Amino acid sequence: MSNPTAIAFYDTKSYDRDYFNGACTERGLDIHFHDFRLDASNAGSAAGCQAVCVFVNDQLDRACLEALAALEIKLVALRCAGFNNVDLDAAREFGMRIVRVPAYSPHAVAEHTVALLLTLNRKIHRAYNRVRELNFSLSGLVGFDLHGKTIGIVGTGNIGRITAGIFLGFGCEVIAYDPFPASEWAEKTGVKYVTMDELLTASHVVTLHLPLTPETHHLLDAGAIARMKRGAYLINTSRGKIVDTAAVISGLKSGQLGGVALDVYEEEEGVFFEDHTAAAGLQDDVLTRLISFPNVLITSHQAFLTHEALTAIATTTLDSICRHCADEPPVEDRVVV
Repeated sequence: MSNPTAIAFYDTKSYDRDYFNGACTERGLDIHFHDFRLDASNAGSAAGCQAVCVFVNDQLDRACLEALAALEIKLVALRCAGFNNVDLDAAREFGMRIVRVPAYSPHAVAEHTVALLLTLNRKIHRAYNRVRELNFSLSGLVGFDLHGKTIGIVGTGNIGRITAGIFLGFGCEVIAYDPFPASEWAEKTGVKYVTMDELLTASHVVTLHLPLTPETHHLLDAGAIARMKRGAYLINTSRGKIVDTAAVISGLKSGQLGGVALDVYEEEEGVFFEDHTAAAGLQDDVLTRLISFPNVLITSHQAFLTHEALTAIATTTLDSICRHCADEPPVEDRVVV
């Protein structure tokens, strides 16, 4: 019989342990931390546990969920908002509950979005490296004022709305696209909802804040990039597969895209969150090519990485696990299945 307090945590880093350890002890949970990502081949490592806790790159496909179900595991707790890595139909079939953290710190992601744009536009990363080498030249560091520019927000959930608010504070004109517009918010803030095509053609900066679904997969493809204002900037802090990376590279080569800042990447699994400095080089030729552009800035899926966000993730995740262990109903907006 499984231990009702044993939880297997996967794809964990030092900061996960820092924020979960103390809270787990307080709640009487027995946490088994694993560095590796969960998939069908290693699902047996959850034997003796009642639940598993996973992150964005763990692979909860049918085979993995079937193996977990055979171990009598009934709960998968995602310590993130997205759940595109989970086979939801299989979870329902096996009678498994899937919970997530619907909101941890939307401010963390919104602020990182703006930080990426400011860094890329004002060439702060390049200036920083120059000064460290005692090169105080300003050649090649010209940016542009954000004030008065049109910013296109694609997706106006919590993060998109907060991002819009920050850009309004810069004196930008903010337009937005969302299939489910927040009309009252838009009226109150002065943000104007437009069609996707109108947003692409009018925006100096397009920033993405929407989940990955079949409908949003490669939403920014070659056709969409061709409709953007020439020289516009593209920012993505949502999900990598929303953007067609090959099309982005073509847009950069042609000058159609003036700059690109990414916190996510289509094929980030096995690359992001890891230290590859000792390796012979990246095996991903597409990412290597992307990094080579001087007008591209990439961070390793770190937009969520603030004290406030990590605290909220740990608190919400463990509360969901404890509710499950106590046979209490889950908080409604955390339930995926």
